Amino acid sequence: MKKYLIFLLAVAFVIIGVLMCQGTLVQESSDGSGESQDYRSVDTLPMLISQVRKCARLYTAEYRVHKIVTHDDVLRLKGSVLQRQFNIKLPLGDRKIAIPIDAKLKAYIDFSQFSERNIERRGDHITIILPDPQVTMTSSKIDQQHVKQYVALARAHFSDAEMSAYEQQGRAAIIESIPSLGIFETAQANAAKVLVPMFTAMGYEEHQVTVAFRKHYDATDIQDLIKMED
Repeated sequence: MKKYLIFLLAVAFVIIGVLMCQGTLVQESSDGSGESQDYRSVDTLPMLISQVRKCARLYTAEYRVHKIVTHDDVLRLKGSVLQRQFNIKLPLGDRKIAIPIDAKLKAYIDFSQFSERNIERRGDHITIILPDPQVTMTSSKIDQQHVKQYVALARAHFSDAEMSAYEQQGRAAIIESIPSLGIFETAQANAAKVLVPMFTAMGYEEHQVTVAFRKHYDATDIQDLIKMED
């Protein structure tokens, strides 16, 4: 009977020991879960970058611009008589024209080369550095129906070559106006609307994600960022 009691006590100690080990293992697993979570957080970046690359060319803004080009062509007689200069406006020698031009601008961001270099992490905050935006003028045309012109009797009508030159002037003026249109700011805001949900789906809070361009683009940058497609 005494041996039987000793055997039962020994079995009880073994069971208690096993339970304590299991408790320790469970605790260690629980304590290590944070590290595992951190690892998964880091490991999700390649997946996230892959998802962003799938956006490829993300069109973020579209603007329709209406520009009126005016030209005032006055026929004048210039010369000198007795060493005196004269500059006389000839009667019936005026030509005037107003040419409305409609253009369509689209801004897009090419994510095909998006990589780890476009992501900065500081603690629990992440900053997405967008690739440089591109702006395309997808179309431009003269609104022939609303062209206004006045041609005096002594003058010839505007030629097709002149009309084409005025259209080019209008296109150049539209391109120069791009910085004031806010198209880059709109592109940035709309890109954020697409990218931020991707990062929040990976566990980030919205306030932890910042979307920005690598610099502020001024008028001197515009020519490098514009592409013509029409």
